[in-house]
Amino acid sequence: MNIAILSRNPHLYSTSRLVQAGEERGHNMRVLDHAKCYIVNESRDPSIYYGKEEIKGIDAIIPRIGASVTFYGASIIRQFEMQKIFSTVKSVALTRSRDKLRSIQIMSRENLDIPKTAFARSPKDIPHLIRTVGGAPLILKVLEGTQGLGVVLAETQKAAKSVIEAFMGMDKSILVQEFIKEAGGADIRAFVVDGKVVGAMKRQGKEGEFRSNLHRGGSSSMIKLKRRETAAAVKAAKAMGLSIAGVDMLQSDRGPLILEVNSSPGLGGIERSTGVDIAGKIIEYVENSVGKKAKLKDKVGV
Repeated sequence: MNIAILSRNPHLYSTSRLVQAGEERGHNMRVLDHAKCYIVNESRDPSIYYGKEEIKGIDAIIPRIGASVTFYGASIIRQFEMQKIFSTVKSVALTRSRDKLRSIQIMSRENLDIPKTAFARSPKDIPHLIRTVGGAPLILKVLEGTQGLGVVLAETQKAAKSVIEAFMGMDKSILVQEFIKEAGGADIRAFVVDGKVVGAMKRQGKEGEFRSNLHRGGSSSMIKLKRRETAAAVKAAKAMGLSIAGVDMLQSDRGPLILEVNSSPGLGGIERSTGVDIAGKIIEYVENSVGKKAKLKDKVGV
């Protein structure tokens, strides 16, 4: 097959591992910088260009879209979808997953357990927001933040009120979320591929740090998920419409609480922690999906 990876940097661990895994299975792999692609539309002829070259002959795409180019990246994925080319991440699922508030609303609707989360715009609502999530300490999250950036722990009610007012004064939309003390600065990342958890790791924040992100100096180790944690991860990915997802959750006294569902989860930490060939699992999913699509097309043709 001809498989294109939409990535802005071919040297990133995740991108290079997907290329390696695909080539080992006999596929032609190509990395396309989606920010350098452009689209042309006319009646019944949606096309995609990379410089002067029209991109043709692609069987499947594996999007690795960064948060800073979500809108443009989604438009490129959508153009491939219009050409009936298989994508491991659907354009609508990408945009849905990048909206933290919408994600929380979807998970609440689907009866997934999440930390209690509040959202408001008016400064007059701040005292009630704080009370609603159980008071301080509490977590404040900027809606557009990634990799732990824009996430603040407010340890007192006074500090929480000051930070919320500051963000509102800068016209920043924030979520106010209950603090799960018993998680101890750790969370779980479950990697879901095609409705199955293929690997999981526990991430521990460095001493004095409540955020467990590996980009912020946290450490990781393999973990065997409990049945309830596995079910929650699979259900969360399905709720977001993602066939490939990194589901982040906290271990609480009341069970696993979903924090976030990542549509472009990195492979480095999970592969090193678990020893599992996650990239190979993704390529296998592409093979199975494109194969099923081809068989269905042949059957319809008959």
